[in-house]
Formats: sequence, C-alpha cells, structure tokens
Amino acid sequence: MIDLFSIPIFPLGELAVPEPASEIRPMLHLAIPIVLGEIGWMSMGIVDTMMVGRLPNSAQAIGGISLGHMMFYVVAIFGTGIMLGLDTLVSQSFGAGEIEDCHRSLVNGVYLTLVLSPISIVVALLIPATVSFLHISPDLMGIAVPYLRSLTWSIVPLLLFFVFRRYLQAMNHVWPVMFALVSANLVNIFGNWVLIYGHLGIAPMGTVGSSWATVISRAYMAGLLGLAIFYYDHRHQTGLRDASPRPSMARIRDLLSLGFPAATQLGVEVAVFSAATALVAKLGAIPLASHEIALNTASFTYMVPLGISSAAAVRVGQGRGRGDVPASNRSGWTAIALGASFMSFMALAFWTIPQWIVRLYTPDPVVIRAASKLLVVAAFFQLFDGIQTVTTGALRGTGDTRTPMFCHLVGYWVVGLPLGYYLCFDRGYGAAGIWGGLCSALILIGIVMLSAWWFKTRTPVTP
Repeated sequence: MIDLFSIPIFPLGELAVPEPASEIRPMLHLAIPIVLGEIGWMSMGIVDTMMVGRLPNSAQAIGGISLGHMMFYVVAIFGTGIMLGLDTLVSQSFGAGEIEDCHRSLVNGVYLTLVLSPISIVVALLIPATVSFLHISPDLMGIAVPYLRSLTWSIVPLLLFFVFRRYLQAMNHVWPVMFALVSANLVNIFGNWVLIYGHLGIAPMGTVGSSWATVISRAYMAGLLGLAIFYYDHRHQTGLRDASPRPSMARIRDLLSLGFPAATQLGVEVAVFSAATALVAKLGAIPLASHEIALNTASFTYMVPLGISSAAAVRVGQGRGRGDVPASNRSGWTAIALGASFMSFMALAFWTIPQWIVRLYTPDPVVIRAASKLLVVAAFFQLFDGIQTVTTGALRGTGDTRTPMFCHLVGYWVVGLPLGYYLCFDRGYGAAGIWGGLCSALILIGIVMLSAWWFKTRTPVTP
C-alpha cells in the first residue's frame, strides 16, 4: 500500500530559500498534485453533464442540472470560501514552525463548519423562490428544484472536506488531497451509472440520481481526508490529539477576517456566472445547454491556474511566515508565469478546435454549433482568467483577501454583467452577448490584479 504521506514535499526544517531560477521546481512539486486534484474535482461535474446528456431530451436535462448547480453554489461557495482563510493562517504558522498553531486553526475550522452548515442548507432550499421572477421554463425548473433539494445533503461533508483540504495543503501534504479527489470520480461515475439509469436492482432516478451520486462522493472525500489527518498524526506524533478541543473565538475571528472577503470574492464570481446562467435560461433550452457546455469546458481549464493559485498561496504564505519576503515574492511571480503560460495554450485550443471539444458532451448538431461559438469567445479571456486566479492566491498568501474581493465585485457586476445583458437582449447577440460581457470583465480584472501584485511586491513589509 502506498503511503501518501511518505512522499517528500518540503517537510518542516527543509523549507530552504530557493534561488530565482530554482523556484519553478518546488512550485511545480507542490502545484501538480493540487492541479490534478482540482481537475478531479471539476471532472465530477463534467461527468455528470455527460451522463445526464445521454438521457432523453438532452438539452433540457443538461439545462436543468445546470440551474440546480447554479442555485446550490450561490450558497455553498460562500461557506467553502470562508475556509480559504486557512491557507493564510496554516501556511504562515507552518513556515514559522508553529505546528500547534496549525492544529488550532484546524479545530476551529471544524467548529465554524458546524455553524455555517445549517444556515447554508436553509438558504439553499429557499433559493428557488428567489428566481421565480425570471420566469424560467417550468420544464427546466421541474428538473432543477428536485436536483437542488437532494444536493443540499452534501453541504456538511463539502465544508468539512474544504477544512481538511486547506489544512493539509498548507502543510505541504497535497497527495492525500489529490488521491481523494481523483478516486472520488470513480465513486461518482459508479453512482451515476447506478442511480441515473437504474442498475443493480435500483429504479432509474434520472437527473436526481446524479445529485445523490454527488452527495455520496463528497461524503467519501471528507471521510477519507479526515482519516488521512488522524493517520498522519498517529504516525508522526504531531500533537494533534493534544490540541485543545475548545473553540477559540479569537481564531474564529481571524478565520472570518481573512475568509469573509475571500468568500465574498468567490461568491461574487459564482453569482455572476449563476446570474448569466439564469439570463441565458430565458433564451430557451438550446442556448442554456450550449452555455452549460462552454462553461463546463472553461471551468475545466480554469482548474489548472486554480491549483497553481493554491500552491502560490501556500508558498507565499510559508515565505512570509519564516520572514523571507524576497522568496515569497519570487514564488508569486513564478506561479503567475506558470498559470499564464498554460492558459495561453488553452486559448489556442478553444480558438482552433471548438467543435471537437463540444462533441465530447453531446451529439446534437444544433447544440454543437451554439456551444462552439461560445468557446471562441472564451478563448479571448483565458490568459486573463489565469492571471487573475493565480494573483488572487498569491495575495491570499500575504493575508490580502480584500483586494481580489473589490476587483471582482466591480469587474463583474459593474462592467461585465450589465454589458453582457445589453449585448444579449438589446443588441440581439444572445448567449454570445452574455459571454462577451463576462470576457470584458475578466480582461479588466486580470490587468488590475496583476498590477495589485506588482505593487504588493514593492511595498516594504512591516515586521
């Protein structure tokens, strides 16, 4: 049996300062497992879309679960975003050699989860009533609402998974996270096969079966990472069992202070794409299905810079924790270069072979043509999306979660969505108009975020 904790990734005491030319290797050593984990996370949603897309009335099935996802993540993303404060707290404590403080953050992250979960569940169940004014097709809502109701059961394991994941990643234990996310795809695929189509004596549940498969997969991931944490503590005697089980209001305040702006930034980002999905839903099933396919594809490529962003938060935070600001800055710039390079290649793929990509989701020629046009639009913002994502992680490593929040709020809601609405409904460009507005927002956000990081690296750090 492979011991996932035995793979060396900078154990404490070996946090050497890298030379500028050598920072790429440690960054990739940390980032690659996280990226693979992010791809595993995104793959579950893509597999759901593909398997539901094989049901009768493919466009309605895909559109219905996209609405269900939209309503769920508007709520769930806020809770998961709060846990991003663990990136800063745990990585800086780890860099300073204060392992006991890492444990304190973990314990209080769990307490925070227990408070946020019931609130999130109630709000998620109320979401369908808030979108009634959009007059979305009853056929689509008839799929989305039951899907959402069953998906809310995954909120508790989802938030626990994010607490465990941020704790492990910030201490350089990324392989258990990758294994959990990748192996969860097998659980999800099997669950979809059994529950959507009806196998092994279980009646077919259709789209709702896909949501229950997701619930099972998330419970599996949270349980696996929980066991991994206790196994590592048992083997290496890190002192987790001796950590105080009492909640610390001071530490919870620290988590909220860092996590609330990060959660708001993620909420702003998810909400704008959710609003875009709701607006496209007014155009009908075909535009909505094409939007969902293009969004899934763009989200898949986004997983790579998102993984690099997490690695940047850890490397930058550890550098700041041990008082080595130059190494911390080099880590951030290296991560930005890696994310920008990858997304440039993805932009080329979206531009040159969009129809080949869309055919992976559906055989419907009408949906293929519509979704391909949206991928061409997406090609224009890939580079800037990569830059803004990685700089967000680098800034989080320094403890700055407010700058990304304000940039995304203004970029998406003041510029992107109003412009997209105008292009879609007033100028008649349809779903492509919505995507054109979002493209403009991402270009603006990418430029501003890169400038913010540049100024951050040139600002002296007060001891």
